[in-house]
Amino acid sequence: MSFEVLKSETVYKGKIFNILKEEVQLPDGRKGVFDIIEHSSSVAILAVDDHQMVWLVRQYRYPIKKTLLEIPAGVMEEGEYPAYCAQRELREEIGMGAGKLELLGKFYLAGGYSTEYMYIFMASNLFESHAKPDDDEFIHIEKYPIHEILRMARNDEFEDAKTLAALFLGYSRLAEMTNLK
Repeated sequence: MSFEVLKSETVYKGKIFNILKEEVQLPDGRKGVFDIIEHSSSVAILAVDDHQMVWLVRQYRYPIKKTLLEIPAGVMEEGEYPAYCAQRELREEIGMGAGKLELLGKFYLAGGYSTEYMYIFMASNLFESHAKPDDDEFIHIEKYPIHEILRMARNDEFEDAKTLAALFLGYSRLAEMTNLK
């Protein structure tokens, strides 16, 4: 399917993303306009320690004016490998590193309007590895047993899509750890 770009304009250039307005010729010959959020790739980490505790962060998300409970995550820097970014974000957000990092999946977060591509990792064999959090992040670290996390997900207690996706992608590994079926 062919969409020919006739005109592309950056209407906003920001710290985290840019907004493009593109006029295109549609496959049937008509013209259309698309607003696109141009966003770097990102990572999210399902971190599980040796005591079968899942590490989460509770943080205020200004755009929705609400505090969310979610897995550690962050935006990749230019040229940064996803696994390296995952280790960096673990250090920055929960003060831990991972002896083992496994890619669970990868996907577009909102392909209808954004270019952001996310990599989901499972981190285990955690160890202390402190780094300074970002200046605009006010994070409270929380840990829950695997069975409690899964109960919370079943009861609609998570409103964060990446956390729900990570729990879905990592479910079989979490179930193995706790002998769930």
